[in-house]
Amino acid sequence: MKVITYTKYGSPDVLQLEEVDQPTVNENEILIKVYATTVSSGDSRMRNGNRKSLPLWPISKIAIGLRKPKRTTLGMDFAGEIEAVGSHVTLFQKGDQVYGSYGGTYAEYISMRENGPVAIKPDNMSFEEAASVPFGALSALAFLRKGKIESGQNVLIYGASGSLGTYAIQLAKYFGANVTGVCSTSNVELVRSLGADQVIDYTHEDFTANEMEYDLIFDTVGKIAFSHSRKSLKQNGIFVTAVMNYREVFQILWTSKIGSKKIISGLSGSSTEDLMFLKDLIEAGTVKTVIDRSYPMEQIAEAHDYVDKGHKKGNVVITY
Repeated sequence: MKVITYTKYGSPDVLQLEEVDQPTVNENEILIKVYATTVSSGDSRMRNGNRKSLPLWPISKIAIGLRKPKRTTLGMDFAGEIEAVGSHVTLFQKGDQVYGSYGGTYAEYISMRENGPVAIKPDNMSFEEAASVPFGALSALAFLRKGKIESGQNVLIYGASGSLGTYAIQLAKYFGANVTGVCSTSNVELVRSLGADQVIDYTHEDFTANEMEYDLIFDTVGKIAFSHSRKSLKQNGIFVTAVMNYREVFQILWTSKIGSKKIISGLSGSSTEDLMFLKDLIEAGTVKTVIDRSYPMEQIAEAHDYVDKGHKKGNVVITY
């Protein structure tokens, strides 16, 4: 089977297309033919592997491999079809169309436990659309829950046009919030079309300069500081960041003891239950995916190069 590997850190050119043996399945595993995956910001950070790209350096670098990558295949999400099942598998059968979260999806086939983060894909989505859900939507859902989102709250989504941001807008609206999206000029109409009640173009306006206060501020891209945003939080307001560095670690500890305004971060996690929850919302038309560009597997380097520029709208998809 075809697989994209990288044996050293660096530019997109370190990604190489190789032929390897197809994985086998154990008794409680399923074999999935992958039809689509995405190039996420996490994939880009790990491929670069440098101090600038990785949060919590050098702990994160030790975790992924100090001198070279411990896991040589990137990719965090997938959509595909089950090609074989282990003898003890009861939740799925051959031919099921599924989507989910898994490490190492830059490959034509993956094998994983049947009770892992995998579920039947939404009926009204293509494989490309479904592959775009797990990283962005699962993360957005987890972070909004960490922020204790409630109906009637004022919520600000910073980085509203990215993978996490586009889902965060829609999920926040589902939870009954009044949503303000912050993005660049070229993405204002996209963010508004996803349901944002107000849109702020950060190239022309600093959201902290107006008198609006928010119950929850969600920085999806790690570009704003809690100290800068604090005055825009209501009493008992929560600042949630998807990218945690040492500054945020100290602020999390500090705000947990002092003051009514809190900062929260941490790993987002993924589960079958959340995939099924999102499937219901998607099939009901409440949540949709935004795909900026799609590339064939052979153009993985070009896809990474585009993501590295930091201007993608929603998701960048890889098809096999």
